[in-house]
This record gives sequence, C-alpha cells and structure tokens, in this order.
Amino acid sequence: MNRILLASAFLLVSISAVFADETPSAVPAAVGSAPKAPAPKLVEPHLYIARSNIAGHARIALTFDACMGQADERILSTLVRERIPATIFVTARWLKRNPAALAVFVQNPDLFELENHGENHIPAVDTPMLIYGIASAGSPQAVRQEVEGGAAAMVAAGIPAPHWFRGSTAKYDLSAIGEIRAMGYRIAGYSVNGDGGSLLGAVITEKRIASAKDGDVVISHINQPTHAAGEGVAKALVDLKAKGTQFVRLEDVEDTGDDKTTE
Repeated sequence: MNRILLASAFLLVSISAVFADETPSAVPAAVGSAPKAPAPKLVEPHLYIARSNIAGHARIALTFDACMGQADERILSTLVRERIPATIFVTARWLKRNPAALAVFVQNPDLFELENHGENHIPAVDTPMLIYGIASAGSPQAVRQEVEGGAAAMVAAGIPAPHWFRGSTAKYDLSAIGEIRAMGYRIAGYSVNGDGGSLLGAVITEKRIASAKDGDVVISHINQPTHAAGEGVAKALVDLKAKGTQFVRLEDVEDTGDDKTTE
C-alpha cells in the first residue's frame, strides 16, 4: 500500500512540473498587450564642405546654434569685429528673446546666414523617446510643426526663408530625415563639435575649434553667455583667423552630408 501511495504522489509531482514548465510558453506574460516596438535608429549626421586645398588657408564653415536663452556677446562681437562669416541656426523661442542680436545679424548680411533650428527646440525624431533628457517630437506631424514653426517665425521676423534645418540635439531617425528633406530642407550635420553643447570649459573648447581642418563644419553655441565655453570659442576664432583660415557660410560653398541629409 505504501508503495502505491508513494508512486501516486511521485506521478502527481511529475505532472505538475510538466505543466509548470509549459505554462510560460502557453500563456503570454501580459495577456492582450502588444509587443513593444524597437527603438528607432538615431543618427548624428556629418557634414563637410568643399576644401580650399590651399596650404595655410584651410576653409572652414562656422555654424552656431541659438537654441534658447540670451545672445553671447563675447562670440557675436568677435564675429562682427573680426568680420568672420558664420551660419546661425535660430529657434523661434530665441528670436523672441533677442531682438537686439537679431538686428546685428540682419545689419550684417555679408557675415551672417540665418537658418532654421526649429520652433521649440524639440528633437526631430518621429517616435516618442527622450534624447539627452529632451522629449522628441514623437510623430511625423510634430516633426513637421517643429520645422515649419521655426521657418514661419523667421519669415515673420523679416528673415529670408531658410533652406537649412538643424534639429535640437542634432540627432534624427532616418524616417524624420526623409520627411524633412521632402519639405525642401537640407539638414545640417557637422564634423567638429566645438563646445560640447556649450558645456565644455574655455580651454578645451578653444583646442577643439582650433583643431578644425580644411573642409570641416564646426558646431558651437551662441546662446549661453554665462558658460565658459563662449570664451574659448571667441579666442579660437581670432587664432584661426591669424593662421589664414578662410571662413565661409553654408550657402557659399558646396557640401556633402551623410545619411541622405543633403543629397
């Protein structure tokens, strides 16, 4: 009798174990929930301009983002005083807060090319996600609004309609790149990150910008007057000019961008 009872108990335990092993594959962990879509591939495009190929006279395109905040007079005054041309990417938010700086840009059309940095400084990514803690546009419609809203603010401020766009964080997903290109914009990447989002110190910022070579596109910021990086930017500009650097705006020269941003 004891043997029969033991055998029955063993059989019950074995059957229970089989069902326990099969249950996870037979029943979804969250009944009715859809599989989570994979995060989109983000790219940070590079951009280069045609080289001068003249020894001692490297050709460099300086680009500055004016995201939010105030104008950095250390950089702006250096550009004007030294007659150094640059391409400035402005947001609608920055334009509202900086009429005096805008007037300087407009009064020096030989120096400054103004281009589109968006309406509210939102990353041009059409899937919801955080990039450096900033919420992306999240949909194709929101990407379009960010681009069109920025352009509309520029035209309303008396600036010629832009031809280039650079989104917040300079990161995009490939579908958003296609959408922006279909709107008629070239997308401005870069090849030298001058100031690390304006978060670097003056010395390292100066070294980074001074390292630019023939054909490079430099990105820095002109909207953080309290950050040490601006001091390094201003000094690097003077040093590069003294070396015989040829500064150009994006509209003045041929360019090549990867990830289908300019082709």
